[in-house]
Amino acid sequence: MYPFYFDPTYILVIIGIILSLAASARVKSTFAKYSRVRSLSGMTGAQTAEKILHKAGIYDVHIEHVQGQLTDHYDPRKKILRLSDSVYGSNSIAAIGVAAHECGHAIQHQNAYVPLKIRSALVPVANFGSAIAWPLILIGVLFTGSQTLIDIGIILFSTAVLFQLVTLPVEFNASRRAVRNLGEAGILHYEELAQSKKVLNAAALTYVAAAAATFLQLLRLILLFGGRRRD
Repeated sequence: MYPFYFDPTYILVIIGIILSLAASARVKSTFAKYSRVRSLSGMTGAQTAEKILHKAGIYDVHIEHVQGQLTDHYDPRKKILRLSDSVYGSNSIAAIGVAAHECGHAIQHQNAYVPLKIRSALVPVANFGSAIAWPLILIGVLFTGSQTLIDIGIILFSTAVLFQLVTLPVEFNASRRAVRNLGEAGILHYEELAQSKKVLNAAALTYVAAAAATFLQLLRLILLFGGRRRD
């Protein structure tokens, strides 16, 4: 073990933080840029969502306004599509792209898209694993000296990594559906679609960064505690 003030594995944590901050800054700046570009159709995020959902034959999903910035999400349990302050009533390219992306999740749900089903099933597992992993590892290191307990903690934390990895195809697929639906419904024109894709691509980077950061945390746990039996 390295002293707490000289632990080379901290570099993994720092890299993860930098990736997450960079991705967050990118999506915020890109969204802000295209929030100032009004769509030629003049449709708002809420109107866009309604049109895409109805075009897909979905009439039982309720569209709601939710407070916050980029807090947009689809709740499959209640079948509610929630759009944030900067999306619900805005007719910008950015707002329309985000609304269409959330509709992509609703369509995935309707079509029983397998990665979405897997991600939904992993939510309680990943939450439990993330919450209990560190306590188990610390108990194993500080009190019992049990490598088995430490290994169980590391395995439980790996469920968070698995969740992040499964999230990637879910989000990428929702964005592809969004661009296709916006084009087919005539909500955005060709040049507008290219601008909307920039917003969605920037948002996708946040999920890539989150997956990378979680994996780096897992790697750090393995480096710190995974080989203690050989020490």
